[in-house]
Amino acid sequence: MAVRGRHRRRQQSRFNRASLTVTAGGAGLALPLVAAGTADAASADTWAKVAACESSGDWSVNTGNGYYGGLQFKQSTWEAYGGSAYAGRADLATKDQQIAVAEKVLDGQGPGAWPACSQKAGLTRGGPAPVAPEAAPAPRPPTSQAATPTTTPQSKAGTAEMYTVVRGDTLSQIADDQRVKGGWQRLYQANRAQVGADPDLIVPGQRLQLKPGDTATPQSRPAPKAKDRTGPEPTGKPAAEKAADTARAKAVAAKKAAEAKKAEEGRKAAAAKKAEQAAAAKKAEAARKAEQAKKAAAPRTTLSSPVDAGPSTPYRASGASWSKGYHTGVDFPVPTGTSVKAAASGTVVSAGWGGSYGYQVVIKHADGKYSQYAHLSALTVRGGQSVQAGQRIARSGSTGNSTGPHLHFEVRTGPGFGSDIDPLAYLRGGGVKV
Repeated sequence: MAVRGRHRRRQQSRFNRASLTVTAGGAGLALPLVAAGTADAASADTWAKVAACESSGDWSVNTGNGYYGGLQFKQSTWEAYGGSAYAGRADLATKDQQIAVAEKVLDGQGPGAWPACSQKAGLTRGGPAPVAPEAAPAPRPPTSQAATPTTTPQSKAGTAEMYTVVRGDTLSQIADDQRVKGGWQRLYQANRAQVGADPDLIVPGQRLQLKPGDTATPQSRPAPKAKDRTGPEPTGKPAAEKAADTARAKAVAAKKAAEAKKAEEGRKAAAAKKAEQAAAAKKAEAARKAEQAKKAAAPRTTLSSPVDAGPSTPYRASGASWSKGYHTGVDFPVPTGTSVKAAASGTVVSAGWGGSYGYQVVIKHADGKYSQYAHLSALTVRGGQSVQAGQRIARSGSTGNSTGPHLHFEVRTGPGFGSDIDPLAYLRGGGVKV
């Protein structure tokens, strides 16, 4: 059983009526109605001009916009008009093969299939036919006898009318041309039993009822408008769309790049701040350690000067006045009654008369050293008493073998005479400046 051509209602799309659809299961194959023969052939030079307008003469072009080859065939058109006999797509076919298929489209749809480029190239029905390419004959789509549009009054209603579908019709076009109130929806509802479940498919030769009261004065169907082109619109709309898409893509990319740059700058700023904080902490730690080192290096003042005065006769001064032939201590010239203080904490070993030393006090310290304070005028401590560094233990004087008021200060490694060491060095080791 031959498949009948069916047509969809008009849709807001740039695709022409040569681009049709096969329904599921193979039922209702929508094909253009092509008349037999090649009465509408055009010259190869004319087709070259059309291709120059459509694709700049590139017979192998495939830009991804859904149209292929020099004459910009839509895939469904290529297949419907026998192009599959040459190649799977128009861009894979030769120039002559594309022209052969175009001749069939011209025969079926007329030059309106290329609305702008046909005018520029002078493509019209008729003219010398190009040499056909060597290939298996392309199967022509099933054709249907074109019907003449009519508006026939019905005998029963008196005012109702009928319309006969012709090739290229759609319900929306018929509703517009015949001024059916309610549009194609109302027309479809009135003829649903005739049209079937799909309002997009109507068959040439079908007679459609125009509901009473839904039409204006009956009139003949106007001449069909120029049909859509086989290729993309000559206005360059696809190029404009591609340019808009490219601009949008660039804008998105620029936004992402700006966001990435901002995020990177934020990471760098955070890293710089962290490094700055680390440097500040390191500097503070270094300062703290330096202060600790400074304190550790500074002499600790753990001793006290026995009197507030500078020394006179130095340690180890030689002379016959001293039994060992040298001075075993150091003298501080101070008036009688001057406060004498313990050089360091310790325990009083003796406090009383010391022969040539006069009144004296001897103290044993925790480091094992002994300090002696001689020629005193008064004592304020007694033997066995614990004292602190800087505590007053006596008053200066000139008792014993003395040439005048002064304090004889001596430091020893043991409790008895003869184990003396440099007293000033001992004081200075404990942080006393003398």
